[in-house]
Amino acid sequence: MRRAAALAVAALLLADTSAQAQRGFGGSRGRVEAVLPNPPYDGRFTFVRLRYGPPTEYVSQRIPWSHDYPAGERHFMKIMNELTYLHPHMDESDIIGFGDPDLFRHPVAYMAEPGFLTLTDEEAASFRAYLQKGGFVIFDDFRTAEGHLDNLQAQMRRVLPEARWIEIDDGRHPIWHSFFEIKDPKALPPHPTYAGYGPMVLTYWGIFEDNDPNKRLIAIANVNGDISEYWEFSDTGLKPIDESNEAYKLGVNYVVYGLTH
Repeated sequence: MRRAAALAVAALLLADTSAQAQRGFGGSRGRVEAVLPNPPYDGRFTFVRLRYGPPTEYVSQRIPWSHDYPAGERHFMKIMNELTYLHPHMDESDIIGFGDPDLFRHPVAYMAEPGFLTLTDEEAASFRAYLQKGGFVIFDDFRTAEGHLDNLQAQMRRVLPEARWIEIDDGRHPIWHSFFEIKDPKALPPHPTYAGYGPMVLTYWGIFEDNDPNKRLIAIANVNGDISEYWEFSDTGLKPIDESNEAYKLGVNYVVYGLTH
């Protein structure tokens, strides 16, 4: 069944190549695009992108939390709809602030570029409550060379002062087996848009309840990684299908784990 699912991912990646002519690699780098309204809440799974700073009417490369929006999550939700019975919103996603009560309606949240994250005391307290009540967060698209991991760790100490990050990239944690079998999560290379930042190795770090690796994982960070970049450009041929597939598998496993733990 899982072999068939993997083939389904590859087929979907090849299904729509029209975007290559419209966007192409680098075409979204200088884009300015209107922010679409959040869909009315109806209980269906919705991709949640966490926003820091004030609400904006437009997104661009200058607004780090918006990187890969909206193509990245649209492509990813298309995969989730094909592989699962989740029946998610595929063309609509939510952009929600850290202190917004609407976040508590959604079990899984994603954030790009946490190296630029700065939380107010109120936002840190609200996000702490979200995670403690069962929320799961994915941090993606940031690099150690620029000090981004240091900033993420500093901000999360304000959210969960006692928490510590634990490396979980050896393929043994249940998140690597929640849907697809991912034996070596570090096999995915950094996306080519990271060229110029020097040699990188993608690693994965998590925060657990009570700092106990046997308890629930509440946050995962793709350090030196950008799986959403793979999602965004998966219809352009920029990277081999098997690498894009691996990035989708990571995302699928994250969501399935977050929904079941």
